[in-house]
Amino acid sequence: MKLNTLRRHFRESFKSLGRNGWMTFASISAVTVTLLLVGVFLVIMLNIQHITKQIERDVEIRVHVDLSATDADKDALRAKLEALSGVEKVAYSSKDEELQKLIESFGEDGQSFRLFEQDNPLSDVFIVKAENPLDTEKIAKQIETLPSVSKVKYGKGQIEKLFAATTTIRNVGLALIVGLLFTAMFLISNTIKITIFARRREIEIMRLVGATNGFIRWPFFLEGLWLGVLGSIVPIAIVLSAYSYIFDLLYPRLKDTFFQLLPFYPFAWQVAAVLVLLGACIGIWGSMMSVRRFLKV
Repeated sequence: MKLNTLRRHFRESFKSLGRNGWMTFASISAVTVTLLLVGVFLVIMLNIQHITKQIERDVEIRVHVDLSATDADKDALRAKLEALSGVEKVAYSSKDEELQKLIESFGEDGQSFRLFEQDNPLSDVFIVKAENPLDTEKIAKQIETLPSVSKVKYGKGQIEKLFAATTTIRNVGLALIVGLLFTAMFLISNTIKITIFARRREIEIMRLVGATNGFIRWPFFLEGLWLGVLGSIVPIAIVLSAYSYIFDLLYPRLKDTFFQLLPFYPFAWQVAAVLVLLGACIGIWGSMMSVRRFLKV
């Protein structure tokens, strides 16, 4: 395509936005409303995904060592734990460290446990983390068969429910986002169809003077692009302003819990890029699908 022709297409696309003011406003409004819904839901789902990953990462297997195990037995057990397929990390916690953690966990009431410092009844513990949290149960069952192991704890029963819930949340969230995007594309396409229908005479004249389909499509292609990009500006501003406010409000209260929100940066840039890209794609798709019917012979 010649540079002059491309310039003409850009110029015509901008002129068209101004000439068809109300239709342009209606199309941008449709993009704005739908992308606002998509943006809100996207932010919610990405944070839920982030929180579930944090919870999954904190899932661990606590391997209690038999009280009769010697130092050599412990070293051998550690080597076997590290050799298991799917194990990411193995950490050791002595029974004295375990007693200290127990005392601290009870606060002032925990001081009564200091009576056991001279004759500690607790076991040494190996803390095992799986590369994939979903493999925790399988690895725990393998550990139970190893020598010098007295007990294995990993939240049996609860952890299966946790993983089932997080998987359901991901699947439902993905399905809702996809459904919302298709709804957005349908609404915006119909709005742009009305815009182009009002300009069908313009398309017919262009065809009569010998314009090719490609020549006719280009201004509408660019117009759809501008509509989508312009329609994404307000949703980006609203969603990110609201998220910044909520993040500043909740971060001090949640920073020491599992429920930590995604940091504002670079999350804000990522959300903005996704919404601009979605707006552009939906606008282009709507324009191309709408103008197509008027180019059929």
